[in-house]
Amino acid sequence: MTIRFLRRLTGKRRTEKANIRLGMALAFIAGAANAGGFLAVTQYTSHMTGILSSMADDLALGYVGLALAGLGALMSFVAGAACSAILINWARRQRLRSIYALSLMLEAFLLLCFGLAGANLARHMGFYVSLTVMLLCFIMGLQNAIITKISNSVIRTTHVTGIVTDLGIELGKLFYWNVEKEHPAEEMVLANRYKLRLMGSFLGMFFVGALAGALGFKYVGFSSTIPLAFLLLILAIVPILDDVIIRSKRMKRH
Repeated sequence: MTIRFLRRLTGKRRTEKANIRLGMALAFIAGAANAGGFLAVTQYTSHMTGILSSMADDLALGYVGLALAGLGALMSFVAGAACSAILINWARRQRLRSIYALSLMLEAFLLLCFGLAGANLARHMGFYVSLTVMLLCFIMGLQNAIITKISNSVIRTTHVTGIVTDLGIELGKLFYWNVEKEHPAEEMVLANRYKLRLMGSFLGMFFVGALAGALGFKYVGFSSTIPLAFLLLILAIVPILDDVIIRSKRMKRH
């Protein structure tokens, strides 16, 4: 049952329920990585709006070095999203079952790299910190592109601005006072309660992940990324093993 569940969760054949469940898991991981990363390098790495604004502020104040560091973070996020798109499209051309699992496996490996890099972060500041920020931004871009491709741009997991906006829109509809005498029934403003619950769930998972990541980094340190990487490994492993088994059977036939 577990193997079948994981195959549906990250495999090639997609359902709305599987997309939502995977999105919640990735929202938790993104929140944990973002909050833990902030405690490590004092910078949020999923918020490209803030990074772009900071670049403008740094240039205006004459801090060219900081602006270049921000540019590096921005380009790393873009590179992560591009890398995810390349892996997904390559796997689709190869007709693999691990179309999305390959990117998740790469994210797991990079999170482990971040955890290992923490041992040197305290001894080497400056440029080393900038590289760590770029690594985290790459991971965030990679993950956001995965769930974006899976859900056809419906779900985002690494930032909550869009989620909060959708939540506010539906709350506005929910509390709108419909006067039946003034408007016919077909023009009544009604909230999408399913979407309201869905956006609230994504927001909650991101917050719980952020809390877990911050507490984990505070009390455990960089090794707190190991459970996150292990979770991603579990999510990705079944479709990848399916492809390995299928390819090995084909090779034996030939």
